[in-house]
Amino acid sequence: MDLLEQIDVGEMLLEEKALVFRGFGITPATHDRITDALLPRRLAYVHGNSPRTKVGQNVYTSTEYPPELTISMHNEMSYSHAWPSRLLFHCAQAPATGGATPVVDGESWLESLAPNVRADFAAGVRYTQNLHDGYGLGKSWQDTFETDDRAEVERFLAGTEADWKWKGDGALWISQLRPATTRHPDTGTEVWFNQADQFHISGLGEEAADIADLLPEPDMPQSVTFADGSPIPAEHIRHIQETGLALALDVDWESGDLLLIDNVLVAHGRRPFTGDRRILVAMSD
Repeated sequence: MDLLEQIDVGEMLLEEKALVFRGFGITPATHDRITDALLPRRLAYVHGNSPRTKVGQNVYTSTEYPPELTISMHNEMSYSHAWPSRLLFHCAQAPATGGATPVVDGESWLESLAPNVRADFAAGVRYTQNLHDGYGLGKSWQDTFETDDRAEVERFLAGTEADWKWKGDGALWISQLRPATTRHPDTGTEVWFNQADQFHISGLGEEAADIADLLPEPDMPQSVTFADGSPIPAEHIRHIQETGLALALDVDWESGDLLLIDNVLVAHGRRPFTGDRRILVAMSD
């Protein structure tokens, strides 16, 4: 903690984009104090689409996808109208093997994409969500917005420029038009900044493809198109995912580690693992 008080973490993060803190002996008992120093304003994971469990004061499990899956590169909540500016990961328990968190420079990712892919995404993307009312595929609207109060959800959505409606079965339909890139508020750097591949059926693995055989795309828990509603080719999705992962630098975990990232300048993912891996995440504006 004394060291953190002596350095300008914000300035260092802006320059380095991602910082690993190792050898500080951080434990569950000291985690909150360190997190408060690095993230002055912790955010709740409201409108988050990843399966997580809340384990503390706006502290969550990093993801609960099966360990054998690779999670592709993404910036947290880049599909939303607002996103956290910083993410802080804490390794409470390192996996037996694998389980690295890959990170990639968003500017390099953008510049490495094929010109035709960049051109096709220039007008942005449209994300669609079908959030069930407590029973169904994907997340419920209650879990997504951390409330059982429809009025609270409506107040949140009113400020997002999203289209939305309650369906007859109690589910919530949301459609959002968002840009495919953004610029960092301090540096002006343009970065690849969307989660089209994680909303697209071809980017979600064989299990999701099986679900697509049973449900029409408009009824899927989540889906994505180009801004004009036309389909995004599966080849584009594969190219985006493969490029991001190929450029990424793996952060291999040791218990007690912290990883602080600028959520605009850097995207992150997850490598497959074995054993009991426990990574916690907190976010701030």
